[in-house]
Amino acid sequence: MTISVRHQARILVMQALYEWDSADHDPVVALERQLRERGVAARVAEFARSLLGGVQAQLQQIDDHLAIAAPQRPLTQMARVEKAILRLAIFEILYNNNAVPSRAAINEAIELAKTYGSENSGRFVNGVLGTIFSHAESSVSDNTTSRK
Repeated sequence: MTISVRHQARILVMQALYEWDSADHDPVVALERQLRERGVAARVAEFARSLLGGVQAQLQQIDDHLAIAAPQRPLTQMARVEKAILRLAIFEILYNNNAVPSRAAINEAIELAKTYGSENSGRFVNGVLGTIFSHAESSVSDNTTSRK
C-alpha cells in the first residue's frame, strides 16, 4: 500500500512537532533531518515544510483555539502526540486557505491519532476538531448573513 504525499507529510510534521514538544528540538531542524534520513520525494518535503511553517506562524492562535475547544485538558496536560496532531489539523482547518477540505483534515487527524496515540486518542481528536469545525462553520455563516 502506498501512502499519499499529504499523508506522508502530515506524519513527518506531526513527528517534528512531537519532538519539539517533548525534547525542545527545533521543529524545522527535526523535519529537515527526517526528510534527509528518509529520502522522501520533493513533493512530500515541500508540503511538509509548508505545513510546519504554517503551524509555527499561527501557533499562538492555534493554541488559543485548542484551549477553548478542550478546556478539560489544558495544553500542559494534553498528550504530546494528540497536541501535535491537533495543532497540525487546526492549522489545516482554519488557516490553510481551504487547501484541504476540513473534513479530510479531520479524518486524517483521527487516523494519525489512532495510529500514533493511545486507545482514546481518536475519539478525543475527533471531539476537539468537531468543536473547532463547528465554530468555524458558524462564524463563516454569521459573516455571510451579516453581509446581506
